[in-house]
Amino acid sequence: MSGRPTITDVARRAGVSVATVDRVLNGRLKVREETARRVLDAAHEIGYHAASLIAQRLQPELRKMRFGFVLHKERQSFYKAFHQAIEVAVREIEGVRGEAVIRYSPSQSPADFIAEMKALRGEVDAIAATAITHHTITDAVVDIQAGGIPVFALLNDFAQGVRQAYIGLNNLKIGRIAGWMVGTAAPRPGKLAVFVGGHRWHGHELRETGFRSYFREFAPQFEVLDTLVNLETRQLTYEATLDLLARHADLRGIYVAGGGMEGAIAALREARQPGEVALVVNELTPESRAALSDRYVAMAISTPLAKVCLEAMTLMTSTAQSGMVDLTGQYFLQPDLYTPESV
Repeated sequence: MSGRPTITDVARRAGVSVATVDRVLNGRLKVREETARRVLDAAHEIGYHAASLIAQRLQPELRKMRFGFVLHKERQSFYKAFHQAIEVAVREIEGVRGEAVIRYSPSQSPADFIAEMKALRGEVDAIAATAITHHTITDAVVDIQAGGIPVFALLNDFAQGVRQAYIGLNNLKIGRIAGWMVGTAAPRPGKLAVFVGGHRWHGHELRETGFRSYFREFAPQFEVLDTLVNLETRQLTYEATLDLLARHADLRGIYVAGGGMEGAIAALREARQPGEVALVVNELTPESRAALSDRYVAMAISTPLAKVCLEAMTLMTSTAQSGMVDLTGQYFLQPDLYTPESV
């Protein structure tokens, strides 16, 4: 056998059809326990990647748990990858038979996030969301948790002191990493720009703070301009970047602390040569990967989505089983850093 074992290899080793292995793997139809055990043994013997999932299917006593997620920007590459990472993690979570219910807020309005979160009540055992920081969302979290459903903040820390936990990056540190990279990659001292998605994104505010604090401490020869709000949209970022380049001939660096990086990349491709402006973005997507390769991006600071999803589901499971806590916490994961030489 060469390469990664496949479902066909499992079927061949177990002496059953591929359809039988598929039924065991996905629990679609009843399979005799003896046959299912033979499939599990074969999966373990050849190192099949989903052997642990097959083992879970053979434990009907495991509790079924439904994980609710509220994301946004459904069509963005990052959130498409996030969706896929959730589906992978729900298959890999141990100790329960998991199912993910994923909803999307149609906008960044607090009311839209609240509507999607409340729509999950009665459907799921726990909720995790990428909502903005707003007092009405905090009130909604209080209401949802009063009904026995724990709520967790993903990537952006909302409802602090009320939600059960925050899972994501240490955003203050992320901003300082971005500052170090821009200060290192900028060809000479000059002006710097920073974009945030909005003033209700707590994580973006922390990234901006970290970015500015780095330059105050280590590179005061650079001037950080007033922060620009791009609503995480490509077009606004594109137009604002072109305007910055036209007004500031000595613009040396840009940090896009949230979404909308595609607009900054497009503007730099039109108006500057690679490396003339040090651009740092968040998340590795097809667009940022291409810009790294072409040296229009100096660094992409990426969220380890697989780890975030698995950590979130682990916390959601334990909280749903043991009860909510009054002392809420933060769970920081290390970012993945990508440079032109690592893609």
